[in-house]
Amino acid sequence: MTPADHSDITTLIQSYFEGLHQADSTMLRKVFHPRLAYVCATEGDELYLDLDTYMTRVDAREPPAKRGDPRDEAILEITFGSNRIARVTARMSMMGRDYLDFLTLVPHDGQWRIVTKVFTYLPRKD
Repeated sequence: MTPADHSDITTLIQSYFEGLHQADSTMLRKVFHPRLAYVCATEGDELYLDLDTYMTRVDAREPPAKRGDPRDEAILEITFGSNRIARVTARMSMMGRDYLDFLTLVPHDGQWRIVTKVFTYLPRKD
C-alpha cells in the first residue's frame, strides 16, 4: 500500500480516538462504515451492536473529555491485506478501563472506514 494509505488510516484512527474521548457520534460516524459490526469479546460481557445502536450509546455517555479523563491511546499496528482491506490494532484507556481494539477497515466512498470493531478489556496496571 502507499504511504498515503498509511497516512489516511493514521489520521482516521486519530479521529476515532478523539471521537471516543469527546463522545462525539457525529465525528465517529465519519470513521465508521455504515454497516459497522461492533463486538465486545470480553468473557461474560459479550455484546454485538450495529452502528446506530452503538451511536445511541455514545450519545448517552458523559464524554471522558468533560470528566477530565487523561488521553492514553496508541496505534500498535497497521496491516494491509490488499488495497481493499486493512487492520489496525489499537489500545486505549477510557471510562476506567483499558481496551484492546482490533479494527478492520475497507474503502467506502473512496475513503478508508472501520467496518468491524472487535475489542476486549485488558487487566488494569496499577
